[in-house]
Amino acid sequence: MILLYTSAFIFNLVAFKASHKMSANKVVHIWCFTTAFQLIWDVFVSLKYHGYWYFTQGIDFSALPAYFLLVQPVNVIFLAWYPFKKPIKKRLYYIFIWLIFLLLYEELTTLPKPWGFFRYGWWNIWYSGLLDIILLSILIQFYKWISKLEDKIRN
Repeated sequence: MILLYTSAFIFNLVAFKASHKMSANKVVHIWCFTTAFQLIWDVFVSLKYHGYWYFTQGIDFSALPAYFLLVQPVNVIFLAWYPFKKPIKKRLYYIFIWLIFLLLYEELTTLPKPWGFFRYGWWNIWYSGLLDIILLSILIQFYKWISKLEDKIRN
């Protein structure tokens, strides 16, 4: 619980500072996309198949900050600092560094109470590592699409 609230505060503070690089429209789109994607995913993996959960299995109000205040600002930070105009090697390196950060953070979240809040069922860190690469790629493509739509509206 301590890690969840501390992380949510820090991630949101950093995202607020970093988000000046993108329009409010993009930030709102990222926030909504992330929330919808995470909730749909967790309905199946967490609630239906019991792969992992926050705090306790099933629907739990104490997990709401994890759903609405944690992943969204991390995605905003990731995109705000993403080197879109740099060579592919630098972009892959950036994704790799973020992958390491995400996996280390996930390991921290599995600490015992009162620090941790994330629990594994059949899920494990290796699934997260593979999935995070795909999710970050989807996020980048979504951001590019939103940017194109914004450019289209301006013109």
